[in-house]
Amino acid sequence: MTTAEREMAVRPKVWFVGAGPGAADLLTFRGAAAITAADAVIWAGSLVDEAVLRHARPGAELLDSSAMTLEQVTAVYDRAVAGGLVVARVHSGDPTLYGAIQEQIEACEQRGLAWEIVPGVSSLAAAAAAVGHELTVPKIAQSVLLTRLATRTEASMPPRERLRELARFGTTMALFLSCSRPRLLQAELEAGGYPADTPCAVAYKVTWPDERIIRCTLGELAARLRAARITRHALVLVGPALAAGSAGVDVQRSHLYHPAFGHSFRRAGASAAESGGQSDG
Repeated sequence: MTTAEREMAVRPKVWFVGAGPGAADLLTFRGAAAITAADAVIWAGSLVDEAVLRHARPGAELLDSSAMTLEQVTAVYDRAVAGGLVVARVHSGDPTLYGAIQEQIEACEQRGLAWEIVPGVSSLAAAAAAVGHELTVPKIAQSVLLTRLATRTEASMPPRERLRELARFGTTMALFLSCSRPRLLQAELEAGGYPADTPCAVAYKVTWPDERIIRCTLGELAARLRAARITRHALVLVGPALAAGSAGVDVQRSHLYHPAFGHSFRRAGASAAESGGQSDG
C-alpha cells in the first residue's frame, strides 16, 4: 500500500478539499480520491460545480453547505467520530484562502478527529491565466498582495490591513470578495496611491461556462463593475504588471534564463550543449 493509499484508509477523518475555481477538470487527482473515499461529502453548492460530485461513491451522503451553519457542519464531524466515517469537506478554489477552514480544523482537533488539507487551484491562478498575464514582472512588480475590501465583515479586518494601506505598495494586488461596493473599492485603491490609469482586470466566474473578463483602468473600475452588475463570484486584479507587453511598456528580461546568470543547474555563460540541452523550467 502506498503512502497516499494509507492516508485515504484512515478513518474517521475529514478531508478539506480544494475543488478549484469552477471547471470540474481543475479538481486535482488527490481531491477526487478524497471525495471517492468519503462516506459524506459536504460541498459548497453555490461555489463548486456539481460535476465534482461524480467522484462520490454510490450511497455517499451529499450535503450542500450553502444552506448550513458551522454547527450543522460540525454535527457531521460528530457523526464521523461516532461512526468511524470519512468526510470530504469540499471548498471552492484553494481552501486556505478565504475558505473559513481554521474554525473547522479547531473543531476537528477538539474532537480528536484526523484531518488533512488537499490544496486546490486558486481563483487567483485561474484569473491570471484567463487574463494571460504573469503577475510578477521584473522591475515592474515582484510581489502579489492578496486581500479584500472590508465591508460587512469590517470588524474582522486588522487595522494595518486596510485596503488603502496595502495599496501604498503599488504592486500587483488580487482582491477577493470585493465587488459588492465598487465605488468604495475604487476610492480605496486610489487613496492608496494607484494612479487612475492603473490597469485592472475583473475575472467573473473564471473557468465557468459563463466566465467574463473585463479589462479597464482603475478610473473606470467602479463604472464597469456596476454596468456589468457584478457583485460577487469575481476577483479583481490591479497593478502595473497588467500593462506588461502593452505598447510603450518595456519588460525587463528575467535572470532565470539569461545566459549570463548561473545557478545550481547551469553555469553562467554555458551553452545548451554544455548544460545537456536542459532548462530548469
